[in-house]
Amino acid sequence: MLTSFFGKSKPVNGVAITVFLIVFFIIANFKEWFTDFNLLYFLEKLAVLLSLIVSVFTLNFIAKKNELTRRSAYKILFFVIFSASFFTLLRNHQVILANLCVLFAFRRIISLKSKKVMQKKVFDATFWICIASLFYFWSILFLVVVYAGILYYLPKPKNWLIPPIGALAVMSLTLSFHIIAYNHFYTFSQWFEKSNFDYSNYQNLEILIPVSIILAIALWTLVRYFGVVNKASVSMKPSLNLVLLSLITAVVVAIFAPTKDGSELIFFFVPLSIVASIYFDQKQDKVFREVLLVLLILMPLCIPLLS
Repeated sequence: MLTSFFGKSKPVNGVAITVFLIVFFIIANFKEWFTDFNLLYFLEKLAVLLSLIVSVFTLNFIAKKNELTRRSAYKILFFVIFSASFFTLLRNHQVILANLCVLFAFRRIISLKSKKVMQKKVFDATFWICIASLFYFWSILFLVVVYAGILYYLPKPKNWLIPPIGALAVMSLTLSFHIIAYNHFYTFSQWFEKSNFDYSNYQNLEILIPVSIILAIALWTLVRYFGVVNKASVSMKPSLNLVLLSLITAVVVAIFAPTKDGSELIFFFVPLSIVASIYFDQKQDKVFREVLLVLLILMPLCIPLLS
């Protein structure tokens, strides 16, 4: 049974999920990668694929290291399934790279509970989120999660000054790079991306169906997640609340996103994968979980038939 297979964290699970991701990435990028072959573009696509694979295993590391979920493969499976359901996402280099940077930042924020080098972790998290914003402007909103981490673990007023210092460091490096490489300043207009509130693309079945299923999964698993948060120990509650805040922030990022083609949802998939994994790690509703898992795996397989 699938729940028995993915309910354990073994190398074979990681290999199977990685192959699943690679296959869908190649299908989504087949024309650009092979039909209109260009060596530099091929290498660029390969680098993006590697970034996506690193994102999968970074998510796995964060959840395991901080005991957010049990030692199962559900979290990375869900992230890959959700991502593979949107070919526009798999073709969007900027959003994939931005998500990887946000993941690096989230890793540092969640690890604040260890009480070690906390100020450095806040700086690192801010640094990575600011780097992410260079690829995808609205990911800058994840600074809210950084400040939430400060509120939980470093509430002294002086620590609230660390994120501006981190942002200033990224700004200085970016300006210096552009002056040296391009002989001109990096301006706000180059960084900022205007929001687009046109959701007409969501009427297309290849977007509407996976979005509807994913939202239904989110609502169903969040009900159980709130119960887990209420029963969690004092030391675990901040981490679980930060996951929830990341989920909410990701929704806001998607609302303000410059394009509405499904790729903007990638930031939502990371915390949702953790939330859904916590539900699937439970022993109740075994038959229902088995059926649901089969349907989720079939979702990215069926979506291409609609386009």
